[in-house]
Amino acid sequence: MITIIDYGTSNLGSMTNMLRKIGQVSRIASAPRDLEDATKIIVPGVGSFDAGMRKLTESGMIPLLTRKVLEERVPTLGVCLGMHLMTRGSEEGDLPGLGWLAAQTVRFDQKADPTLRVPHMGWNEVTAVKESAVTADMAEETRFYFAHSYFVQPDSVSDVLLEARYGATSFAAAVARDNIVAGQFHPEKSHRFGMWLLKNFAERF
Repeated sequence: MITIIDYGTSNLGSMTNMLRKIGQVSRIASAPRDLEDATKIIVPGVGSFDAGMRKLTESGMIPLLTRKVLEERVPTLGVCLGMHLMTRGSEEGDLPGLGWLAAQTVRFDQKADPTLRVPHMGWNEVTAVKESAVTADMAEETRFYFAHSYFVQPDSVSDVLLEARYGATSFAAAVARDNIVAGQFHPEKSHRFGMWLLKNFAERF
C-alpha cells in the first residue's frame, strides 16, 4: 500500500489523484497506526522547514517512520519540503531534520547571482546524473514543476540523481540512496512527467 504522510503541510488531493490516474491505490497516514502496513511511503510538503518538522513531530509518526525507512528499508519518496526534512537541517530554520540523507538544505545564493529571482517557480528541465529504477525510460527534455527557495546539497555527488540549473546555479533536482528517492519538484503538478516518475516509483522502485 502506498502511504502518503499527512502532517498538515500540503494539499494531499493532487497527489492521491495523480496516483489514481496511474492505477495506484493510496492512503493517507496521519498517525503511527496508519503506517504499520505501508509498502511504499511518500513524504510530501510545502512551507517552512521548522513548521514542517514541528508538525511532523507532533504527529507522533517520526519513530515509526524512521524505523520503516532506515531499518525495514521501505521504498520512500520525498517531495519538496518532504525532501528537505530528510536532511540534517536547513538554512531556513533552527530545528534538526530527520537525518535520513547525508545532506544539508541551503538557500539559493542571490549574492553570487544578483539577477536570480527567488523563489524559483515554474517548469524546469532536468538531466540524469545516474541511473535508477525511478527514472527508467526517461524521455529527452524531461521537465518538472518547481516552487522553492531552498535546495538539498548532498555530502556526496554520488547521491545526485537528477540535476537542474537555475541561473548560474546547478542543483540537485532529485537525490537517491538505497531505498530513498527525493525530488525538489512537484510530480503531482508535473503532468505526464510526474505520472511517469510516480509510476516508476510505484512499480519499479
